[in-house]
Amino acid sequence: MPTDAARRATDILRDGSHFEWHVIPLLLLVLYVYANEIERRNWDVVFAGLALWGADWLNEIGNGLLFHATGHAPAWGAPGGTAYLLLIGLNVEISLMFAIMGVVVAKTLPRDRRARVLGLPNRWVVALAASALCVVIELWLNRIGALTWDYPWWSARAPWLIFVVGYLWFFALAFWVHDLPTVRAKARVTLGLLGLDAVALGVFGGALGWL
Repeated sequence: MPTDAARRATDILRDGSHFEWHVIPLLLLVLYVYANEIERRNWDVVFAGLALWGADWLNEIGNGLLFHATGHAPAWGAPGGTAYLLLIGLNVEISLMFAIMGVVVAKTLPRDRRARVLGLPNRWVVALAASALCVVIELWLNRIGALTWDYPWWSARAPWLIFVVGYLWFFALAFWVHDLPTVRAKARVTLGLLGLDAVALGVFGGALGWL
């Protein structure tokens, strides 16, 4: 039996009647951010940003499959306040935010990937700090009802799972892609991840209708 939040989300899932014009300038902002980095040939940041975006899509697909499998609720839901709900826990505004997030955080990385901060590898310090900040924001979004949680293992009482599964691996992957030695290697990993997302969406969403 779906929870009330899950039911509200499925009621507006991919319903174009909720479209709002703010999506267009947000999309242009994302395109500008990437165009600016491409103009500078800053491939480390470009592929780090796309890798983080692809990682979020993989999480969101898994979240949608969780709802399909249980018929009860996703781990997280986004039941309202959106111009378009792409998947049960992913609206267009969240997706555009994640498209920029990897770029923003990658630009804070020290140039020397071997430098240490407080005795720790700097990539892990940035990933841990960014993940902690994201969890704090998620706690607030849940508190005001923008994001819903229906399981005790994914809640304010168990924030460590949100920290690790919801964010830390995103940043770890993005920074690993950032530091790969060649543009070809960065592109291969990133396009492979985005390709996996596309196949999963096509199979589980398009062909089977589970998302």
